[in-house]
Amino acid sequence: MKTKNWKADTRYVHAGAHPDPSTGAIMTPIYQTSTYVQESPGVNQGFEYARSQNPTRKALEEALALLEGGNYGLSFSSGVAATDAVIKLLAVGDEVVCGNDMYGGTYRQFTKIFQRLGITFHMVNTTDAANVAKAITPNTKLIWLETPTNPLMNVSDIEAIATLAKKQGILLAVDNTFASPALQQPILLGADMVMHSATKYLGGHSDVIQGALVVKDESLRDQLHFIQKSSGAVPGPMDCFLVLRGLKTLGLRMKAHNANGEKIANWLVAHPKVKKVYWPGLASHHNHLVAKKQMKGFGGMISFELTGDSIEETKRVLSATRLFSLAESLGGVESLINHPATMTHASIPQEERIKNGLSDTLIRLSVGIEDADDLIEDLAQALG
Repeated sequence: MKTKNWKADTRYVHAGAHPDPSTGAIMTPIYQTSTYVQESPGVNQGFEYARSQNPTRKALEEALALLEGGNYGLSFSSGVAATDAVIKLLAVGDEVVCGNDMYGGTYRQFTKIFQRLGITFHMVNTTDAANVAKAITPNTKLIWLETPTNPLMNVSDIEAIATLAKKQGILLAVDNTFASPALQQPILLGADMVMHSATKYLGGHSDVIQGALVVKDESLRDQLHFIQKSSGAVPGPMDCFLVLRGLKTLGLRMKAHNANGEKIANWLVAHPKVKKVYWPGLASHHNHLVAKKQMKGFGGMISFELTGDSIEETKRVLSATRLFSLAESLGGVESLINHPATMTHASIPQEERIKNGLSDTLIRLSVGIEDADDLIEDLAQALG
């Protein structure tokens, strides 16, 4: 099946999909098997043992590669498992430059696990490529970006940092979870690797835990696959099936997330009880022009702070919504409200959080695909 000239909406529906050769089933089957019969030792149909390969997983990995503009996809048991594989490319004494605003689980993994194993992490404000350049040392082997970041929606110039990394022979990995390939394709901007928590927008229905990596280079893919096979962080076939199903509506869902995000962000900006709104689509947002250059839309992730500094008032708002459910995670069709300081980013020490701009009164929204007017009415009554 030719794919090069497909438009985006066609790619979402057909990427990785091939009718089942034995039955003609249009949906990729769930190959619930642990092993595969071989004709003779080493002679097989490309599958030996399910930790290494699975046909459902293979279809998903083909789809991921196509949607992200890469050549190879790898699916993992979770987003942090995918991140874990990337850091395992490194060795004792190697250094990583990364953002000072990142998902709390990534921060925990970097500082509590890999740092004590001899890898150094330099956390800087990556919204200015000059800060990244200053942090690079002869031992720097990897730059890790989130853009937009979780939860402050900071935007970094992928192309500028990719140019910097290539000049010095440093790998660049981009966490593209908040944007999804529907809004941003870091590999086409020069990144070596793209990471996703596929639990979020790729799956899109809050019913699966999974991670993903996409790369262009075959040797890099082989290294990552070896790490994955050796460490065992593989997803089950049912999980792969669910993400494949989610990808088919990614384009449609992201259009709705974008439209709702824009409407709600602008409504929040005008609300007298809201002090600051963090959303890359606002002209007032730091690096809005960079976001406009590298993104096809600004998404449904919004953070905001209230005019007062009362943690009690923040908690009251968080508990008062009816349509926005108070829960961790994001990227599903339903809207969620979250308190990063005590939920998704609780693993980051308070002093560190506040220094980087993440206050105890910050509220994060994952705007779903419901009717925007209903969502605004819900926020209005909670704020009121």
